[in-house]
Amino acid sequence: MSCSLTDIFKVLSDENRLKIVRALAKESLCAYQLLEGLGISQPTLSHHMKILTDAGLVQPRKLKTQVYYDLNRDQVSCLCGFIREISCGGRNCTHETGE
Repeated sequence: MSCSLTDIFKVLSDENRLKIVRALAKESLCAYQLLEGLGISQPTLSHHMKILTDAGLVQPRKLKTQVYYDLNRDQVSCLCGFIREISCGGRNCTHETGE
């Protein structure tokens, strides 16, 4: 999967989507579980989940009658690599990350 940093940053510029990503970083959740913590309507959640899925940050998976969402760790790793690169001035930095 290609990593479009522009798309990722656009997607993460929304506070609700940041909250969703933060929640999914901890565990897979279904729409009902996400709704409980966000205080938004189901149609609004669906809108945000489509944007997150289209950007490749979230992967839906069906389990029986529910759709669960997982954070796409490959896309997150791509974003982290970019942040690491710019935080180290373009050098290969390992002193802060323990690599």
